[in-house]
Amino acid sequence: MLILINLFLLLGTVAIHAMTNNLKENIATKGKAVQSSTYYLKADAAIDDIDFYCTHTKTETNPWWRLDMMDLQIIEKVIITNRMDCCFEQINGAEIRIGMSLENNGNNNSKCAEISGISARQSVSYSCGGMQGRYVNVVIPGDSKNLSLCEVEVFINGTS
Repeated sequence: MLILINLFLLLGTVAIHAMTNNLKENIATKGKAVQSSTYYLKADAAIDDIDFYCTHTKTETNPWWRLDMMDLQIIEKVIITNRMDCCFEQINGAEIRIGMSLENNGNNNSKCAEISGISARQSVSYSCGGMQGRYVNVVIPGDSKNLSLCEVEVFINGTS
């Protein structure tokens, strides 16, 4: 009986592990990034797999960063890595948007998540539940805002 329980627990663990590892690699590195303006480092610094090089827009209204994945994708999650030095709170209130439209630079696409806050050098995963789109945007609504992103990772489901 004890052997059967252990086997069941082991198989259950394997099944859960297989389900959570069904996401493909980070596809953001295969895309093309642009942003509303550049104060320091260009938009592609957020998809270079080096989390200490960070994009940074100028102070402006509704600063945004956009990833073009070149084709329709089914997005399961987006991971945002915040800066490690000053100003890490600037990301607060940013929105992750996913869709096919470039209307308003892609900032009118459907919202996957709102970033309430990310600590310095922390990475936070946002579930997008299979949202479809070609573009992933990060935008901070409002006046006199800066957008800085150290890394943006985009994962699609392994079965798509």
